[in-house]
Amino acid sequence: MSHSRIAVTGSTGLIGAALVRSLRADGHEVVRLVRRPARTGDEVEWDPKRGYVDVAGLVGCDAVVHLAGAGVGDHRWTEAYKREIRDSRVLGTAAVAEAVASLDVPPKVLLSGSAIGFYGDTGDRAVDEGAPPGDGFLPSVCVEWEQATAAAEEAGVRTVHARTGLVVAREGGAWGRLFPLFRAGLGGRLGNGRQYWSFIALHDHIAALRHVLDTPELSGAVNLTGPDPVTNGEVTAAMGRVLRRPTLFTAPAPALRIALGDFAEDVLGSQRVLPGRLLDSGFAFAFPGIDAAVRAALR
Repeated sequence: MSHSRIAVTGSTGLIGAALVRSLRADGHEVVRLVRRPARTGDEVEWDPKRGYVDVAGLVGCDAVVHLAGAGVGDHRWTEAYKREIRDSRVLGTAAVAEAVASLDVPPKVLLSGSAIGFYGDTGDRAVDEGAPPGDGFLPSVCVEWEQATAAAEEAGVRTVHARTGLVVAREGGAWGRLFPLFRAGLGGRLGNGRQYWSFIALHDHIAALRHVLDTPELSGAVNLTGPDPVTNGEVTAAMGRVLRRPTLFTAPAPALRIALGDFAEDVLGSQRVLPGRLLDSGFAFAFPGIDAAVRAALR
């Protein structure tokens, strides 16, 4: 997509901010959807809870990338926060999809965030995009989240659901919390450490989003994970090797359940998710292994 106009929600988050930097560095015009009146020419006002988008700001966009949503691990999972997780994704996605569908000339593609939480706990069984949804809160949210793009799909817009794994980065997300602990020598296994973590380096995640935007044959679900998921125990060992710190501590499952509530089941759950459609479409990972991904985050 040469010198395109691209709208992005969630542009202040870990992934959104990195994507905006990448797009602008390559000469694309980026407009950011913000939850207040627009102050500059590159901002578009929206309110996901009210279902409002200033549609005029999307005119001329070649692509819309929708990444906004309440952080899954930002708070203990009370019933109120679980509603916030669901509503921020489902209502926000529906608002964006309906705005896209209302344009006289809609964008070529809507790239909408989703998560590998769609698959639930897969144990040591490897799954790709052909697997059905799992059971539980996060799978049900992901199903509704993806269904909320229906208006754009019905309008003929190529729609992609980017099912994101655990992004290895210092700046935020789950890994942003791990780095300080491991640097201090306080890192260790979570539970028994045998649960699979489907990770992806931040650099590869942004490159994969760009690849999806540029690949017309990709639509529907696309897993944004690295090609070689590893267990939490292997992650712990890799963090220790790269940071040259001991990894003696263990967070037992009962303590995690007390600290995190329902979210603990997802921390302790196992997801061995493969990026089948990315690989089939010719995407090449720069940092496929866990050691390489951790080193990339440190750079």
